[in-house]
Amino acid sequence: MKPKAVNVLERYDLEVLRTWKVRGAILCESDKGLFILKEFGGRGERLLLQDAFLTFVKERGFLQAEELLKNKDGELLTRDAEGTGYIVKTYTEGRECAAGSSREALADGCAAMRTLAKLHRICGSFEGISDKDDRRRDLTLQEFEKHNRELKKVRRFLKEKGQKSDFEHFLQRHYDTFLEQALCVSEKLKKEKQGGECSVLCHGDFQYHNVLFCESGVRLMNFEKCIWDDRSRDIYHFSRKMLEKSNWAPETGEALLNAYEKELPLLPENSRQLYYRFSYPEKFWKIVNYYYNRGKAFIPDKNREKLEVLLEQEDRRKAFIGNVIGKRACVTE
Repeated sequence: MKPKAVNVLERYDLEVLRTWKVRGAILCESDKGLFILKEFGGRGERLLLQDAFLTFVKERGFLQAEELLKNKDGELLTRDAEGTGYIVKTYTEGRECAAGSSREALADGCAAMRTLAKLHRICGSFEGISDKDDRRRDLTLQEFEKHNRELKKVRRFLKEKGQKSDFEHFLQRHYDTFLEQALCVSEKLKKEKQGGECSVLCHGDFQYHNVLFCESGVRLMNFEKCIWDDRSRDIYHFSRKMLEKSNWAPETGEALLNAYEKELPLLPENSRQLYYRFSYPEKFWKIVNYYYNRGKAFIPDKNREKLEVLLEQEDRRKAFIGNVIGKRACVTE
């Protein structure tokens, strides 16, 4: 965040009392409460959709999400002298959702999932302002096929590379196993009924660092990646990270899913989408993508550590998919 970005606040109807930097943003204490200033590089249509949705859920009594603030000209996006775009949103102080194997993390996770279910219930009646074709895309399959192309590209790169580092040798030894897994999941998903019939506007980046626990309760932040998709998208993103942090403990996954379904039951289509999302080796793709798109002159030890953790957890991940997700989706391995 550029130091001069704080000048953007002059374009808002706020009396700024003080500002301070936080991760990737600037917090502002004003006469009207706390706000957060963030850089926004997305499409204007996405911002309009985000604002329409946040307004919609607030009008229907869901007060646990942030709100976008318009500037003095009535615009959601404000540009600085260099043309960089910024948004200003409401903010509430609180602690980030705990993650791990502790009781606190499980309690936080269940509370977050209940809140997500309440949000999704309202999402079902949101019509939005975008083309209805956006809701008919099978985003899961599109994402998997894009990841598969990238995985194949990196495999070719590794095979053709002459002198390899220890990490690259290690990665190459395990590569085909995960690539085969990725291709198999994609082929199975292709045979499923397509069309996005269960599409709602999802948060899009529902992870523990976007869930705050405040005095007033749970608060959901950072809707910039909101997108039309099956609601399993949000459920998966949150629960996968919580499960990784708890070493894929099945009781953690069961508790999270049960907490969600107490508020809003999953349809069979949702459960099957969730099954395919969990089955795809996304963590392996993330490790490969990070490696390939960073400088390769020096490969951080963290890359190897992440891959080693992935390999250590693989049997537990598969067991969770088969014993918990597969049964819910009525899928047999």
